[in-house]
Amino acid sequence: MEKNLFLGNREKAIGNREQGPGGESRELEANSHHEHHCEHHHEHNHEHHHDHHHEHHHSLKEQLVKILIAVALLVAAVVIEKHTSLNTWQLLLVYLVPYLFIGFDTLKEAVEGLAQGEPFNEHFLMSVATIGALCIGFLPEAETQFPEAVFVMLFFQIGELFEGYAEGKSRDSIAHLMDIRPDTANVVRDDNVLTVSPESVALGEIVVVRPGEKVPLDGVITEGATHLNTVALTGESMPREANVGDEVISGCVNMSGVIKVRTTKTFGESTVSKIIELVENANDHKSKSETFIARFARVYTPVVVFAAVALALLPPLFSGHFAAAFPVWLYRALLFLVVSCPCALVISVPLSFFGGIGSASRHGILIKGANYMDVLSNVDTVVFDKTGTLTCGQFAVEAVHPESLDERQLLHLAAHVEHFSTHPIGAALRDAFPDEATDGCQVSDVEEISGHGIRARVGEDLVCVGNAKMMEAVGAQWQDCHLAGTIIHVAVNGQYAGHIVINDKVKEDSAKAIAELQSVGVSQTVMLTGDRKEVAADVAKKLGINEFHAELLPADKVGHVERLLSKQPEGAFLAFVGDGINDAPVLARADVGIAMGGLGSDAAIEAADVVLMDDQPSKIALSIRIARRTLRIARQNVAFAIGVKVAVLLLAAFGLATMWMAVFADVGVTVLAVLNAMRALSDDSLGFRV
Repeated sequence: MEKNLFLGNREKAIGNREQGPGGESRELEANSHHEHHCEHHHEHNHEHHHDHHHEHHHSLKEQLVKILIAVALLVAAVVIEKHTSLNTWQLLLVYLVPYLFIGFDTLKEAVEGLAQGEPFNEHFLMSVATIGALCIGFLPEAETQFPEAVFVMLFFQIGELFEGYAEGKSRDSIAHLMDIRPDTANVVRDDNVLTVSPESVALGEIVVVRPGEKVPLDGVITEGATHLNTVALTGESMPREANVGDEVISGCVNMSGVIKVRTTKTFGESTVSKIIELVENANDHKSKSETFIARFARVYTPVVVFAAVALALLPPLFSGHFAAAFPVWLYRALLFLVVSCPCALVISVPLSFFGGIGSASRHGILIKGANYMDVLSNVDTVVFDKTGTLTCGQFAVEAVHPESLDERQLLHLAAHVEHFSTHPIGAALRDAFPDEATDGCQVSDVEEISGHGIRARVGEDLVCVGNAKMMEAVGAQWQDCHLAGTIIHVAVNGQYAGHIVINDKVKEDSAKAIAELQSVGVSQTVMLTGDRKEVAADVAKKLGINEFHAELLPADKVGHVERLLSKQPEGAFLAFVGDGINDAPVLARADVGIAMGGLGSDAAIEAADVVLMDDQPSKIALSIRIARRTLRIARQNVAFAIGVKVAVLLLAAFGLATMWMAVFADVGVTVLAVLNAMRALSDDSLGFRV
């Protein structure tokens, strides 16, 4: 299969990541077995991923060793030529050893291209030019060019080595998708609870889900109440309350009570299976941008080959003395091919991309391959996940609206009541009033009321902290709030005391990120979230985002991205920015997927093409600037290299070129282009300081 320079097949390995709290019903033998199985499965997948990571580095090391051995063989061949009086055929055999050793793979790719009807790739050009260099010495009064032929092939393999390194760590296609896939289901059959594979559970059967376990199949709760951690599926960090009659989806983690669920979908049709399928199939539809060098090679290679053939045949045909003129013009045609070898491009263009990738990495931006530079430089639409991407993914008190108490007293009481709660809301209230443990208040009779909130006695007062349902249950006349977010009401001895607004804080960097994207020419910003509509609207308004869609599942996000992709003009690309497991399918489907690496999930990081290691969304605009500058430098190198080569090729066509000119057109141009490529490492032309 042809592998275009710096294009490479995009393959992803999705890593494992444990989700949710550990199970609490460990006394059951079935659960113990299940935990052991999950742990073993996780370790096995981790080892599998590590093995492929090791294999990739091992293959690069082998390639480097191969190049060094070829250099040693070439030096030995040159020494033999200098100190012996071998004839041309014998010298050819000596130089064929390093040539075939280093060039076998390239020759093989060229032959495969011919067999598949796609001859004009860079492997074919390298093969024809180097074989031509080997043959020149057999023409009358021509000098041998054996060392040059081996050098050309060596340079090409060094470029291939750089390419292999740039392709990144992930070498596998999707092999496994984290730990959101449930391994077992506890199904009720004949009044017994059996632990079975989720695939074997039929439609309409009842499954039992204990605290800490993942919901194995989509269904409806028939018994019990709980809170579900849906962050793996929707990205929403707030656990969702679930009671009898509520729908639940597979992959959620049950956080509190035991529930019974009647299945409404088989495992193959369930949400978690659909997510895995979306990620596995996303690469089949992903638009890949050909790099500039690949597009150039497609035109350059056939032009050079046909020009060389014409140069060898046409002048002798029109000369009237074909037999006498043919060797002279064949020599010129072969010299033409040697000069036309794109060594300067093979080395300088990759180095330009490496410079850009290196510059990006210094700013905490990991770009996984040179081909994504091309896409980044033409991004026109940026789609964001909300939770953990534009917001911090952690709840905090945003406002305190007291009625009968002051702000400090209201926070003080709420924090005391929530002191023993493991819920994120409890943590937010405790963080807002950190000295509640040392103020001497006695808290007793703490009672959590499912679906309502928490009630406790603080000193002599009965304090209720919860939602509107709790306020109505105790007869408190509660007030609604104009702010978006989670509203926590507080009542003291049945009297309404006020409410506290808790929200997922918007990152300080987010508004700057949207503004800078607009400044670099991104025409559309879109936010997709599993959160509530009013919360999404508030965030979109604060940040100046053009369009938003709320209350989405992963499949809905993919659908929206598909719609936006279909509207993209020719040559414009779409980037998706996310951080959670639920974002992996969309990251893979977008033209370029950008993941938050600091707090992001392993899945998102592995599925993405670009990773922001410090979670700052403003780095997206910087990555676009770096990509555009890198492409500009690469194009300068291409134009310079081609300009010099065309000049020398014209001289070669008229018999005025020498091998030294060919060397300058190759090595000299390469050195100058490499010096230019090194500019990609600097920050001088980024347009702003970072």
